[in-house]
Amino acid sequence: MTPGLPAPRDSEAKLQHILLHSARIFAEQGFEGASIRDISRSTGISLSGLYYYFESKQKLLYLIQSTAFTLIIDQLESRLALIREPEARLRALVRNHIEYFLAHPNEMKVLSHEEDALNPPYRGEVDAIKRRYYALAREIFDELVPRDSTQNVNARVAVLSLFGMMNWIYKWHKPEVDPDASELTDAIVGIFLRGVTTTNAEDSAMFTADQSGGHSD
Repeated sequence: MTPGLPAPRDSEAKLQHILLHSARIFAEQGFEGASIRDISRSTGISLSGLYYYFESKQKLLYLIQSTAFTLIIDQLESRLALIREPEARLRALVRNHIEYFLAHPNEMKVLSHEEDALNPPYRGEVDAIKRRYYALAREIFDELVPRDSTQNVNARVAVLSLFGMMNWIYKWHKPEVDPDASELTDAIVGIFLRGVTTTNAEDSAMFTADQSGGHSD
């Protein structure tokens, strides 16, 4: 038996084993460049054994994407059930997203680069899951910035920009030099809520004093 291969009768564990290795193959070779034989070699499961779980490469890509998004949403909903304060709920959204993708960089790459490779009806099913995720994020945003707020904020642009910040982390994050999930969450939430420029009048005065050597005329 291939090292790490689940027991033959453990169907769910074997499926997760297949999805894990398939995500790595797709991330390394691209969906179009990868073959089922590549996945068979990587998983240690015969072609006929693989086809027990999926009938096509399209179905396999669908399973990777739908499983990942569903897990992310389920974990987020569990966290949000215990949190009421709007900013803490935003922090839970960001932390949940980052923790998953730092732990699953191959899945992150597949979700980001292969979303257009899915054909109907699989694409529609994954899009429905993604809309559910967006709706959760939009609900959190609306709690932070009510629609009758005087702030002129485009909610759709704001929420999708937040996802953009989180989704791109896999391109540059290096565990040996870059912050962990907790620090990344603090940074992203801070940038999202308050930007990167100093707006507080007291901070601005301190900056001016520093620039003049700490003395005023």
